[in-house]
Amino acid sequence: MRKGDLTPDRDRVTEEHELQETRFSPETERNKNARQNQREEDDEGEESVEGIFESREVPSWTKQLTVRAFVVSFALSILFSFIVMKLNLTTGIIPSLNVSAGLLGFFFVKTWTKMLHKSGLLKQPFTRQENTVIQTCVVASSGIAFSGGFGTYLFAMSERIANHSGDAARGVKDPSLGWIIAFLFVVSFLGLFSVVPLRKIMIIDFKLTYPSGTATAHLINSFHTPQGAKLAKEQVRVLGKFFSLSFLWGFFQWFFTAGENCGFHSFPTFGLRAYQYKFYFDFSATYVGVGMICPYIINISLLLGGILSWGLMWPLIETRKGDWFPSDVDSSSMNGLQAYKVFIAVAMILGDGVYNFCKVLSRTLSGLFKQIRGEASCRTSLSREEEPPASPLTPKISYDDQRRTRFFLKDQIPSWFAGGGYVLIAAVSIAVLPQMFDQLRWYYILVIYVFAPVLAFCNAYGAGLTDWSLASTYGKLAIFTIGAWAGSEHGGVLAGLAACGVMMNIVSTASDLTQDFKTGYLTLSSPRAMFVSQVIGTAMGCVVSPCVFWLFYKAFDDLGLPNSKYPAPFATVYRSMAKLGVEGVSSLPSDCLVLCYAFFGFAILINVVKDGLGNRWGRFVPLPMAMAIPFFLGPYFAIDMCVGSLILFVWERLDAPKAEAFATAVASGLICGDGIWTLPSSVLAIAGVEPPICMKFLSSETNHRVDKFLQGSS
Repeated sequence: MRKGDLTPDRDRVTEEHELQETRFSPETERNKNARQNQREEDDEGEESVEGIFESREVPSWTKQLTVRAFVVSFALSILFSFIVMKLNLTTGIIPSLNVSAGLLGFFFVKTWTKMLHKSGLLKQPFTRQENTVIQTCVVASSGIAFSGGFGTYLFAMSERIANHSGDAARGVKDPSLGWIIAFLFVVSFLGLFSVVPLRKIMIIDFKLTYPSGTATAHLINSFHTPQGAKLAKEQVRVLGKFFSLSFLWGFFQWFFTAGENCGFHSFPTFGLRAYQYKFYFDFSATYVGVGMICPYIINISLLLGGILSWGLMWPLIETRKGDWFPSDVDSSSMNGLQAYKVFIAVAMILGDGVYNFCKVLSRTLSGLFKQIRGEASCRTSLSREEEPPASPLTPKISYDDQRRTRFFLKDQIPSWFAGGGYVLIAAVSIAVLPQMFDQLRWYYILVIYVFAPVLAFCNAYGAGLTDWSLASTYGKLAIFTIGAWAGSEHGGVLAGLAACGVMMNIVSTASDLTQDFKTGYLTLSSPRAMFVSQVIGTAMGCVVSPCVFWLFYKAFDDLGLPNSKYPAPFATVYRSMAKLGVEGVSSLPSDCLVLCYAFFGFAILINVVKDGLGNRWGRFVPLPMAMAIPFFLGPYFAIDMCVGSLILFVWERLDAPKAEAFATAVASGLICGDGIWTLPSSVLAIAGVEPPICMKFLSSETNHRVDKFLQGSS
């Protein structure tokens, strides 16, 4: 990070105890000189980030929470909720939107303050702490669109998904705006209180990396230097241009979608035979943008999974119709080929999840053991001699770390507040949830809440080491355990899905908050401000996300069906998992179980090989979780994402600096523009406004028959 040309000013620090030290301590001048020497020593190695901002006053935690920040956060949370919801209901692949949230938050508030400054009404300048509050609030709000289960466990309870899965008799609960909002308010805040007492241990003592939180902090810090602000302005301009193009492209495509399988998204790019097996480019700006953000290996893994399943396995299994499964069943029936698609994908997802759960858990326990052993040896050393001997190998604490630690520890959140909040919300949840779900007994919830803090800590610690949240894996664990405990006769399917929601929300929000604490630590944002922003963002999400989902649900009657525009593939997957947990494997078609075992082992084997090869060669090994997604959905979106990867690859070869600076802005513009188009398209669908044209592609033989029919009717 480059130093900004800041106007020299005296050091202004707002903490009262520091002001008192400055006034009364005879050590003041000596301390100041020591800090200056420390900064000079840091500069010999790498430039001090906090040295750049030293002359700027750090606002108190209450001043970091501004009305304008939450107004901007609310507007952006609506935008990002639409984006996440669309991704959730199409493929379930959701890239990190932290960078986009930070960039757009900076742009909107910077524009706001610039206008107020010109009119002479500006009372408080825009700081990096306020920028961090906006980013935290937006990501917390839009995160509910994922953890709320609108494309997974919650929608899996609906009659539509149950009928498609063939087990409607095992219990359904159709979506309703009232109970969804109430459910989210009951379960979404508990994870925040579970990790608050551990923030110092995670951030300062263990010094966990939290790569996403660290990257976001560096981005926000760079925005607030002169050079960074100039680059951010250019990035916003590029984002706005591609936002407009993407929105207009979505609007243009809408005119040609008057019927089923009409429009550009049904364009048989590689021929009609390939189109039948979902090999085509569907001109989706969203997934081209997602492909530019996601790592190359994820996009390649998706394409390989699509080729393996739709290019090889499903055509071969179709030839066993009448032998492995009845020949007279519908193609979407769970008694036919659809069962192989769903359960083999489930087996790969579970195999990958089990392996990574064990890997992350082992790393977590190993890291904890080393940390505890290190502290114990340090205490032993101190007990033997008054002052431990200085070692040239002992790392110095940099000026940046000293300043960040001082501010991070300044605004404490009392442990009694966190513990009391957890117990209070847990008690309310235990009382309320059984009223919403008769099948979910109060003692099921109590057991979940007893183990939840441990699992939340493991997930938060693992995310700090690997940047990988295993929230969905813990949710699947709850599906199987609670579903099997409840049993088939007592609504085990619904009980398992509801328990999944409880568990998933706790561990997901816990890891999100610790990521935000890391971002706050690196931007001198108060932990109290981070916590309050997360709470307000979560509350926003508990209202905004259900309303966005309700708009989709009411606008598209085929939502959740396999061949619809929004198939919600993971809703069927989660319902199938719950069914499997309750019934066991007896309900699977012939030889499906053998294939499930094979692909479960295949997923574990790929992970073992990947880790065994090390980073140099292991990065070329595909990811089983990504490979499994097209098994059910098809490879069309993987082709879109690979096109995005190809664009980025060529751009990096032609002009690497520009690609590094603007690729994320281009991708975010494509995603945001196409994502926000879903709002007017949903409104048009609810209002009954139909597109005027159907653009459909037929074989020459079918086209000849159609022409003959039309000529005969005229």
